[in-house]
Amino acid sequence: MNLCERKEALSERSRNAADAGNEKRSRPHNGHPVRIQESRTEESVLILSDDADFARIVVGRWQTERTVPAFTLMGSDLFTNAITLAHNVTILGPRVNHLAAVLKSLESIGDAVICVVPESGSVPVRDLGTKALVVRQNDGWVDGVIQLSAEILRRSHAMRKLQQAEQNLAANHRHATLGRYMLEMRHSLNNCLTSVLGNAELLLMEPGRLTADTREQIETIHTMALRMHEVLQRFSSLESEMQFAEKESHSETAVRSHIPSTSQ
Repeated sequence: MNLCERKEALSERSRNAADAGNEKRSRPHNGHPVRIQESRTEESVLILSDDADFARIVVGRWQTERTVPAFTLMGSDLFTNAITLAHNVTILGPRVNHLAAVLKSLESIGDAVICVVPESGSVPVRDLGTKALVVRQNDGWVDGVIQLSAEILRRSHAMRKLQQAEQNLAANHRHATLGRYMLEMRHSLNNCLTSVLGNAELLLMEPGRLTADTREQIETIHTMALRMHEVLQRFSSLESEMQFAEKESHSETAVRSHIPSTSQ
């Protein structure tokens, strides 16, 4: 089988896979981009090409993989930065009108770009820019595009998880700082509450000097001060329980570390 025959066979297999896997795919309407959402992941891929067969070959081959992202298929005449912002990677076909302008917009956004260029002919290096990954359209180009895209998506997913972990760590640090501050201020608050409770109780011991409304207000102050005191006591109990649990954990770890290994 010569080179042309191998290419034709690869294209035919890709078309068959795309037709079999996309029975529910939406058709383009009034020139709008086609959205294919069959993914179980959060990643999305924009395929930008003025050749419908290119997008069909890439999507059809990708659907044979275990993990399939969401796809948006569109021509260069519909390209806008707003659409690109919603995707993790953009794949440019060998036929894209105004390629230099499209690449300039993609580079300003900072997204990953894979540019498929014809097998023969010179590559427009000046147009491709410095960030675009170039794949020549020779034997195995579809596999190369999918492998590159999958690696980009894996890194994008890992970066999102890292950013989420950093945000959680920052939130936990804020909560820990607030907790330490509340524990440090506990004694001062207790002193203030002791004064409030003492004065309220002294006033309530002389009912003849108070009107009914005033006495009711002082009783409310006394009751609320008692509740605040109970809350502070719960903080103290929680601190003691956490310290006890921490000591128990350290003791258990120390005991396990001294147990001799029984493996031969």
